[in-house]
Amino acid sequence: MNEEVIFGIGGMGFVLVILTLITIIAVVVISQVLKTQRAKAASIAEVTRDEAYRKLAEEAVSLQRKITEEQQRMASDLSIMKEQIISMEKMLREVQ
Repeated sequence: MNEEVIFGIGGMGFVLVILTLITIIAVVVISQVLKTQRAKAASIAEVTRDEAYRKLAEEAVSLQRKITEEQQRMASDLSIMKEQIISMEKMLREVQ
């Protein structure tokens, strides 16, 4: 009977060790799966944010081009107006 008790206790110990190992492996696997899902979600959020910044940068470049074109047009208009004012001043001097 002593041998049966020893084998019984040894068997229970073995089962407890196996269950503990299975529990540890399950916890590690679950935590890794959750970390992977979080990383994927963070990656998707980062890609979305990057696309938003890219779109914003493209809009800024487009607006800068429009502003540059408008400034060039205004400079041209001012140049024409300056020439007209000079010619009008010249006419007024001639009339006097």
